[in-house]
Amino acid sequence: MKKVVNNQEVISTPRQDARHHWHDAVPDDRLAHLIREATRLLVRSLQARLQAHNVSFGHWAFLRILWEQDGLSQRQLSEAAGVMEPTTHAALHAMEQRGYVERRRQAGDLRNQHVFLTASGRRLKRLLVPLAIEVNEVAVQALPREDLTTTRRVLRAIIGNLAAETLPVTRKRAVGSSASKIKR
Repeated sequence: MKKVVNNQEVISTPRQDARHHWHDAVPDDRLAHLIREATRLLVRSLQARLQAHNVSFGHWAFLRILWEQDGLSQRQLSEAAGVMEPTTHAALHAMEQRGYVERRRQAGDLRNQHVFLTASGRRLKRLLVPLAIEVNEVAVQALPREDLTTTRRVLRAIIGNLAAETLPVTRKRAVGSSASKIKR
């Protein structure tokens, strides 16, 4: 679809038009929606760059943690990444296949497997971190420094507020599970 923006004719897709219309229709949208949309676009942008180097976005999170703390147990890595252990196990298996990490048991701790970067996994840092920096630079281009400082301060406060909130733990029971069946 052709349209004029800032006295220039541009071609846009129906998806872009719908998204632009959505932003116009809901100018005071909730922060959660705006943060989600920004996150979605940041992830998409980084994912495309990582894909060019045969690294999945899921592996990126684990690599970042291991670049800072090599040798964590699988459980520690799961906690640091904020994902369930089966997710970590599957990702680590794939990362081992690609030669990025190796899992091994340490003397004195034969129960836990610890995860270590290989030389190949360590080399990825020099290649991939600049891609993440580039995505951030694209995202904030032309924004005043004061706005970025305020945004960081506000987001940190939101994160702190939500992290401090204590919620009751609720567990949904699977339909059909013995725990969910009514005893008669």
